[in-house]
Amino acid sequence: MSGPLYNRDILALAVATSEHLPNPDARYHATARAPLCGSRILLDLDADDLGRVTGIGMHVEACALGQAAATLLARHVKGRNRDEIRGARDSIAGWFGGTGAVPDWPGFQLLAPAREYPARQGAILLPFDAAILALEKQGARV
Repeated sequence: MSGPLYNRDILALAVATSEHLPNPDARYHATARAPLCGSRILLDLDADDLGRVTGIGMHVEACALGQAAATLLARHVKGRNRDEIRGARDSIAGWFGGTGAVPDWPGFQLLAPAREYPARQGAILLPFDAAILALEKQGARV
């Protein structure tokens, strides 16, 4: 892969995922896998009665881009509900597809080099997919 894809900022975010471990006491759980690249995430969420995320834990088996996206999700998901997470995910997918601006999610501009690598985009969307799945599976309110 080219240097710009795996730059220092992305690698720093990727390393930060090691801080996030699964929480067996969390209310919401999901496992998701990106079929194209095989990346996998185990995600645990806690949410308040209004469906806003109050805590997150995860185990990420992905490339540096997927790990970086997981870190960005974990850092900024608290206080957001399922619909907000889904909106961010859709915005990210649109941005990758060339139909939207940089997503309104803090730090996502760091992942701009991945727009040229469609095979990596599933790993980047994976943490958002897992969060949505966890909240939907358990019937969390929006």
